[in-house]
Amino acid sequence: KMACLGNCYCCQCCCCRDGESRTPEEMTILGEIRDEDDEILPRKDYEDYQSLDYDRCINEPHVEVIEKMERNNAQKQEAVRWLMMFAIGVTVGLVGLLVDFFVRLFTQIKFSVVGASVEACGEGGCLSVSLLELLAFNLTFIFIASMVVLVQPVAAGSGIPEIKSYLNGVRIPGVVRLRTFLCKVVGVVFSVAGGLFVGKEGPMIHSGAVVGAGLPQFQSITFKSIRFDFPYFRSDRDKRDFVSAGAAAGVAAAFGAPIGGTLFSLEEGSSFWNQALTWKVASEIFSDELLLLPRAPQLSPPQQLFSSMSAAFTLNFFRSGIRFNKWGSFQLPGLLNFGEFKCPDGDKSCHLWTAVDLAFFIMMGVVGGLLGALFNCMNKALAKYRMRHLHPKAKFIRVLESLLVTMVTTVVIFAASMLLGECHELPPSTKVRSSEDTNSSVRQFFCFNRTYNDMATLLFNPQEAAIHQLFHQDGTFSPLTLALFFLIYFLLACWTYGLSVPSGLFVPSLLCGAAFGRLVANILRVRLGLDIYSGTFALIGAAAFLGGVVRMTISLTVILIESTNEITYGLPIMITLMVAKWTGDFFNRGIYDVHIQLRGVPLLEWETDVQMDKLTASDIMEPHLTYVYPHTRVQSLVSILRTTVYHAFPVVTENRQNERDFMKGNILVSNNVHYKKSSVMSRAAEQRRRCQSMKSYPSSELRNVCDEQTSAVEPTEEGVDLLQQMLDRRHAPYPNLYPDQSPSEEWTMEERFRPLSFHGLILRSQLVTLLTRGVCYAENESSATQPRLTYAQMTEDYPRYPDIHQLDLTLLNPRMIVDVTPYMNPGPYTVSPNSRISQVFNLFRTMGLRHLPVVNAEGEIVGIITRHNLTHEFLLAKLRQHHIRV
Repeated sequence: KMACLGNCYCCQCCCCRDGESRTPEEMTILGEIRDEDDEILPRKDYEDYQSLDYDRCINEPHVEVIEKMERNNAQKQEAVRWLMMFAIGVTVGLVGLLVDFFVRLFTQIKFSVVGASVEACGEGGCLSVSLLELLAFNLTFIFIASMVVLVQPVAAGSGIPEIKSYLNGVRIPGVVRLRTFLCKVVGVVFSVAGGLFVGKEGPMIHSGAVVGAGLPQFQSITFKSIRFDFPYFRSDRDKRDFVSAGAAAGVAAAFGAPIGGTLFSLEEGSSFWNQALTWKVASEIFSDELLLLPRAPQLSPPQQLFSSMSAAFTLNFFRSGIRFNKWGSFQLPGLLNFGEFKCPDGDKSCHLWTAVDLAFFIMMGVVGGLLGALFNCMNKALAKYRMRHLHPKAKFIRVLESLLVTMVTTVVIFAASMLLGECHELPPSTKVRSSEDTNSSVRQFFCFNRTYNDMATLLFNPQEAAIHQLFHQDGTFSPLTLALFFLIYFLLACWTYGLSVPSGLFVPSLLCGAAFGRLVANILRVRLGLDIYSGTFALIGAAAFLGGVVRMTISLTVILIESTNEITYGLPIMITLMVAKWTGDFFNRGIYDVHIQLRGVPLLEWETDVQMDKLTASDIMEPHLTYVYPHTRVQSLVSILRTTVYHAFPVVTENRQNERDFMKGNILVSNNVHYKKSSVMSRAAEQRRRCQSMKSYPSSELRNVCDEQTSAVEPTEEGVDLLQQMLDRRHAPYPNLYPDQSPSEEWTMEERFRPLSFHGLILRSQLVTLLTRGVCYAENESSATQPRLTYAQMTEDYPRYPDIHQLDLTLLNPRMIVDVTPYMNPGPYTVSPNSRISQVFNLFRTMGLRHLPVVNAEGEIVGIITRHNLTHEFLLAKLRQHHIRV
């Protein structure tokens, strides 16, 4: 049988919280109980979203590894890290190649068949047959994409909100699983080929992040047979860095923008980076037409850039070789490339843009911000409707919704191409190709004699080809066509984003904005007679609308510059994005932040409002603690782990020499922390309520750490497990301070809030590992006899540690004692109760913490702060309470 630990000194009060059901007060504060008119939807279960353990646990096993590590071993580990970065980049590039190949294949088949049918039926009047063919293709493809998402629902959407949350420090269930990756890749191929207004660039970022998370682990939870003995990178800290590199590689593969991909990961995941300062400095440097690459030490930009370059190189190499049969030519850097912007040869009066154009760009930025805010507002309303009325129903309803949107989109595209297009004369430089060629520059449906159908050219082509048309087509698109195209795309793209299919938003936003920019260019050229370059205005329009929707700044600027391969566009793009973001932020948040908020993800902003410094750590901390003693009986550890869902526990001893609690009026002064008496009473009532529903052990099993008297184990009935008998009993969750004293609900406030000297933090996963491996000693033995676990043994089960409910209790001796001190983190970051919120927030976010103990001047723990205590909604609620008290 498994040997286990002894001397039981654990006590439950409330929470070292990262995963318990909230009290009614907290639910009100955090938005789970709201008025019907409130916009925020009910949040998901607390335990669905957990923080990453980004802070290193420097315990004794970890110190042993460091002390034994030689310089050669450290260099070897760093070399393996660089090798993993290269492997991630190459893998992401190959994934992008695979997605692009099948999307092009299915799209080519679809447009070849339908295009030939349209040309053949143009004179015979059988266009309904062509429409049915197009519907058959699109509905089949979207049905497959929707069914794939049913297997793994987190594969729906672009995945950027989920990856942004992960880089922010929030673990979302299943977001970086191999099953998610497979569903994402297969689904995005069919959703793009199915004619929906979606892109493959966002899903590429998610796919890259999954590759980054899984490849260095050399194991899979989905396919348990994939498991190799690879001892490196067994922590959330390392995994998050690889996820960041994978996301950067995904951006590089999608846009051919390795620097932009690196900046994307830094902008979304960096903790040390001052975003506002970098943006201001970039403004000055772009004015001189230079480029700044800021550094964020925590996420290692050189390694991210190396991974991004590897992805872009791999994709470019294979795409160029396959497409042009010129291996090594490197002509196609990304899945989406904007082409080369240049004036016609010999036209010396032509300029891509002038200083006068900046005024128009600023106005376009304002309009783009307004349109983006409208887009986000409409999509938020749709998302709320889906969450309230569609998602609670059978999953197949989501498939039917996707098919409905596909059918409407297909009919609108077909009808608009056939009925709303105008015939325009082809410019001399345009090469006319057969309608069967999916890469043809124009569509000539029902237009003859070197004329083309402008609406069909935009709608009856892949989205990338339509973007090229708006950026580089010298022919004319009528203002009416552009306006109708913008309206169609705006409404259908808004309806589409949020469906249960893998879908990106970058390409639809770029295409919608490009139509807006081209419309502005037409008005300025035709109505005002200005000599401008239409492609530049289309690009600025695309940037304005995309910036108004997603509200990204630095990374999006660099991505667009790299996609155009034109550094002179740096200043106008940056100014446009900045104006669009400021305008949109006046009304609502970016589209990704909107969906993060609706899902209740506890995302931490870059910084807190200045007014939050009216609060201190003692105002927002959780004063109820579930704690353990340095030497704790197995029965108490099992009780705590089974009756709570907290993910860390303070290790404490009782400071009985420092009991200075006293009542003063209606204020309880407890170790320099002030509480309202009524608040303390409400907490005590909440504790009694919880202990009544708690399975635990009788008070006679709880003894003081200084009490060396041992008690014999009571005989049990044959076949009945002793520990299970104890679990069936109940007791008040407080330590029995004296052998002859029983816990009582009549305890005074001083007894309930006895000072606790803080020694460190120990994680739930560590406690379960200790119990699973039988790390314990008998009470008549010394703690030196307790087995010692190595760092490799402690992290062997990462990232899926065993659950306490999976333990076989018959193998545990409840009287044994666990010495947790070698495995706890003895020096976690702590704050004073009087620390201001800005200090607490910056420490928590900068260091990527999961738990932040609040320790007073005497070294006594008085509370704990987690991510949920620092969310904007929680701080606002506490600030309102502060104003009421003042």
